[in-house]
Amino acid sequence: MALTYPLTNEAIFTQMVEWRRHFHRYPELSFQEVETPKYIAALLKDLGLDVREQVGGRGVVATLQGAGEGPTIAFRADFDALPIQEENNVAYASENPGVMHACGHDGHAAALLGTAHLLTEMKEELNGKVVFIFQHAEELTPGGAIAMVEDGCLDGVDVIFGAHVSSDLELGLYNVRSGAIMAAADAFSVEIQGKGGHGAKPHTTIDPITAGTSLVNDLQRIVSRRVDPIDQAVVSVCKFQSGNAFNVIPDTASVAGTVRTFNKETRTQIELDIERIVSGIELTGDVTCSLTYTKGYPTVVNHEKETTIVKEVMKDKVGEAAVIERPPMMGAEDFAYYLENVPGTFIHVGAMTDDPDTQYPHHHPRFNFDERALGNIGTLFVSLAENYLK
Repeated sequence: MALTYPLTNEAIFTQMVEWRRHFHRYPELSFQEVETPKYIAALLKDLGLDVREQVGGRGVVATLQGAGEGPTIAFRADFDALPIQEENNVAYASENPGVMHACGHDGHAAALLGTAHLLTEMKEELNGKVVFIFQHAEELTPGGAIAMVEDGCLDGVDVIFGAHVSSDLELGLYNVRSGAIMAAADAFSVEIQGKGGHGAKPHTTIDPITAGTSLVNDLQRIVSRRVDPIDQAVVSVCKFQSGNAFNVIPDTASVAGTVRTFNKETRTQIELDIERIVSGIELTGDVTCSLTYTKGYPTVVNHEKETTIVKEVMKDKVGEAAVIERPPMMGAEDFAYYLENVPGTFIHVGAMTDDPDTQYPHHHPRFNFDERALGNIGTLFVSLAENYLK
């Protein structure tokens, strides 16, 4: 398809691209963002907006008052980067070694800045307020969203929308679905304490490796035998470390992984199942286990009414074929915290074309996207603002 929906102001789109490349060139890690929020705040102040800085730590919130009274609509963009060494050969490649915008947050921030410019130009036509939320630290739990909510970024907000570029969705498409769209993400780690010794005398040891392999196998039975097949869940062991020599049974082993769920009850049940399995391994393996279970972001649940509005607005704006509904995905997003407090919807915006450079997955050192997606996000946000405030 590779469709784009041009903004009414071509100069603003050009600025979006420039801002995106600036952010890409100077990425900052989660909870270490200093220059990025300063840069964003300065641009918003130049527009004459009411700007709050250091919201929830490092976030920026700007408010636009329309000419008349009406509802308050919020848009959110994140702006943190990842600890990845960039491999793209582009003029705007990261100048911060080992840090890269490999998930599109540079584009999110640029698109929301462009939206702020466009809506500021239209403020005499708007009845109500627009709140622009620029969030730090989406990539690293506990994330920036929950702290920004606690610091009042949603005070007075009636509805909120967010968007994420997608390198596995064709440019011009919008993935809009009601209900769960992204999973809750938890982490677990188990430290297994045994008793090391010579590999030739295993009977004199307490082998943490055999205990660990039993643990891994037992964990795999949670989803297949404990979770309703109609439900969806993932329990993945992603780390198993033990030992340093071929003939030495080590003292310890370490097992860690992730849990992804959509259902709150399933999420709770899996945590209890892991605790039960670890306790059983202690008995059967004669080892001592230390379990750490960390709750991450909750499920992103789009509200039905607001999702229906997005579908209707965008079908009218860009055509019915461009608005699709994909199954929920197991990735996680702290936009969930906003939706736990205010009605709204999170939308995936296509950014992939036939160009192979736009087809690398998120969090890959070659990740990039077609910058026309910035204009498509702007089209989405401006169209929603017009729907609510005109």
